[in-house]
Amino acid sequence: MAKYRCTVCDYIYDQAKGDPDNGIEPGTPFEDLPDDWLCPECGVGKDKFEKV
Repeated sequence: MAKYRCTVCDYIYDQAKGDPDNGIEPGTPFEDLPDDWLCPECGVGKDKFEKV
């Protein structure tokens, strides 16, 4: 599964782990995150992430 890095704070969204603290189940592809999902570390939107 892919990982995506926040270009502002370097938080890594790991699709295998999801973001359970914010209701995102493990295995959720980055593309399937809600449009209003924000980086849990710094609060920027999905457009500030890049695939790693």
